[in-house]
Amino acid sequence: MDSFLTSAAALIVTLGILIAFHEYGHFWVARRMGVKVLRFSIGFGKPLWSKKVGKDQTEYVLAAIPLGGYVKMLDEREGDVSPEEVHRAFNRQSVSKRIAIVVAGPLFNFIFAILAYFVMYSVGVPGVKPLVGDVTPESSAARAGIVKGDEIVQVGSQDTPTWNAVRMALLQYSLDNDRIVIHVKDNNGTVHDAPLDLQGITMEDKQQRLVSRLGMEPLRPAYPAIIGQLSEDGAAQRDGLRPGDRVLSVDGKEITLWEDWVDVIRENPEKTLSVEVQRDGAVQVISLTPKREQTAQGEIGLIGAAPQVSEEMIDQYRAIVSYGPVKALWTGVSETWRMSVLTLRMLGKMLVGEVSLENLSGPITIATYAGYTASIGLTTFLSFLAIVSISLGVLNLLPIPILDGGHLLMYVIEGIKGKALSEDVQAKMQQFGMVILAMLMMLAFYNDIMRLIG
Repeated sequence: MDSFLTSAAALIVTLGILIAFHEYGHFWVARRMGVKVLRFSIGFGKPLWSKKVGKDQTEYVLAAIPLGGYVKMLDEREGDVSPEEVHRAFNRQSVSKRIAIVVAGPLFNFIFAILAYFVMYSVGVPGVKPLVGDVTPESSAARAGIVKGDEIVQVGSQDTPTWNAVRMALLQYSLDNDRIVIHVKDNNGTVHDAPLDLQGITMEDKQQRLVSRLGMEPLRPAYPAIIGQLSEDGAAQRDGLRPGDRVLSVDGKEITLWEDWVDVIRENPEKTLSVEVQRDGAVQVISLTPKREQTAQGEIGLIGAAPQVSEEMIDQYRAIVSYGPVKALWTGVSETWRMSVLTLRMLGKMLVGEVSLENLSGPITIATYAGYTASIGLTTFLSFLAIVSISLGVLNLLPIPILDGGHLLMYVIEGIKGKALSEDVQAKMQQFGMVILAMLMMLAFYNDIMRLIG
């Protein structure tokens, strides 16, 4: 229940922030262009709160359905306009002004992403050093000369200070290439090229498990099998394990490393295990039954326990990416551009069938990730907000009638022809756009529900 409430609250915050920023773009530019704004609404449907402010008595509204928003401007097509205010009507503005007002919404989404990345990289983005662990024999990574302990410092021309940066860069380069050259640093500090062959790797694998398909795994810390934190509703606490317990054996099999302990737990969901632990200098035997958890890889066992880890051990694997103001801002711009291009390319591959439509996500998935990232920390949540904001900006610029991109298309056509499309044509385009948008929303909801039950 707490998880649901956290996700719901995080979704409302996420959509509220991003919708407000998007609509403020339209609002701000419209006002600068001399257009009268009648209403600024966050959400659709019945108003929960409203207030009229300013000389124009603009109505600011918070509405019941937080899945969008709108800016209502004075327009002769939507009602009578007094002669003294005709010059402030949206439909009376030049094509260039109308284009500027329409583009401002998505543009503000990109600006928000730049600012989010700027704050992230100014504060410092935590991550895991891209140190290579096990390398599969005869794999692409092995043939490229990569060995355990190597550090990936670049993928193509992109620096990769963390594993997250490695994964994103590999995905970006792999979309149109069957060969990627990465740069790795060995234990002696020598950097060498490692050409990776991607032939035979499916698009789904590129999206979800490219690193492992290349034959690499992140280097896992060799933590001793000592219990650290326990979750309140986990099997470990329920069955009597305590922080500080050192796991000695499971069903007679000796355990020394946390990694081995995790493997045993994952392999035995709902099976009672005889666990021998050392506690306060004495050996105790505890019967432990891991809970069953369904994942994309199948059923696994979970007990709700984390290892006891020292700060010195964490520092060996931790990377903090932090820049000064100028570089942080430039990184924000470049990251926003890179993610925008990647989003467009993925959408293009969806249209031609190279990427599954199952990748479309709706409010349920967004809520889940919003709650998860918000619980981790500020920088993770900001990264999530930036990615969603970029997605909204890109999607709104698509030439689909009813979206900003559809309006932009009509104004461009008007600018080329010298006259607006007929009202009948515009009405049919809007109807077509509503059908397309409804179909996309239904597909996104369907994918969300299938993720929940699958």
